[in-house]
Amino acid sequence: MMDRAALQARWLHLTREVLPLLAASRDWPVSADHCFQRILLDHAVGGRWYDHIAGRPAYTHATDEMLARAVAMAEAVAAGEVDLASLDAQSLAWRRAAMGQDRLARR
Repeated sequence: MMDRAALQARWLHLTREVLPLLAASRDWPVSADHCFQRILLDHAVGGRWYDHIAGRPAYTHATDEMLARAVAMAEAVAAGEVDLASLDAQSLAWRRAAMGQDRLARR
C-alpha cells in the first residue's frame, strides 16, 4: 500500500483532475469532484461515508484502508472497469434509505 501522503495525493489527482476530465466523454451522471468523492467514499465504507468517517475533509480522516479502497475504486472507474453510473445509483440509494430511517428515528 502507498504511504498516506501518496494516497492522499493520488485521491486528489483522480477526483479533482482525472475523473472530471473523463466525465464528458463517458456521459457520466456527475462531473464535479465532490460528487466523485461522495460516490467513491460511500463505496469504500459500504454506506454513507459520513456515518463511518468523523470529520471533514473526509479523505484526511478516513483510515488508510478506507482511502486505499476509494483510490482503487477511482482507478477502476477511470480504467473503465467499473460503471460509475451504477456506483452513483447505489450511493444515492444508501442515502435515501438512511434518510428514511433518520426520519423514523425522530418521531
